[in-house]
Amino acid sequence: MPSVELLIAFVVTTSIFAFIPGPSMLYAAAQTMAGGRRSGFMATLGIHVGCYVHVIAAAAGLSILFHAVPTLYLAVKLAGAAYLIWLGIALLRTRVTGETGIPVIKPKSARRAFAESMTVEVLNPKTAIFFLAFLPQFIDATASFPVWVQFLILGTIVNIMFSFADVVCVMLAGAVIEKLRHSSRVQNMMQRAGGAILVGLGVHVALQRS
Repeated sequence: MPSVELLIAFVVTTSIFAFIPGPSMLYAAAQTMAGGRRSGFMATLGIHVGCYVHVIAAAAGLSILFHAVPTLYLAVKLAGAAYLIWLGIALLRTRVTGETGIPVIKPKSARRAFAESMTVEVLNPKTAIFFLAFLPQFIDATASFPVWVQFLILGTIVNIMFSFADVVCVMLAGAVIEKLRHSSRVQNMMQRAGGAILVGLGVHVALQRS
């Protein structure tokens, strides 16, 4: 394994990156706003599991394909952007009413929230590029562990820390929503806001040059 000093630098740097608001944190917050805390937690779990695809790809050296084949990177990026926009539009168009005619939010099933979030993460090539650019700075080629094992270990630590930050975000968003849930108007606004965030994220991903 890398030296203690290198590991400390790795943990500190990862912590800073983890708690800087980014796409995954905004996505988890959007799902919480649209479907409640349970949907937010399942979204975080889906992102966490999906991220392991990129960790394994980085360890196997597959992430370098995105550098070698720009067309592949663009195709995956646009597919992920389109999927985010589709999810956002679905939220914006959803109109659910209860027996009294008052709009209410029906949380997604755990399986659906998980599957959608995992798909979003797998179709995010920027995660693969991040691991490819970030992890090698903390890899020690002279360590007793092979480089690919170090990639797996460090990638798993990164994933756990980022997911912890997402959980904190979901809890904060859920606490706010819990106080406002008795207002049907606010519930509708939260659902639309969640949909708008997803559409905005999708447009942002699509228009990014790299």
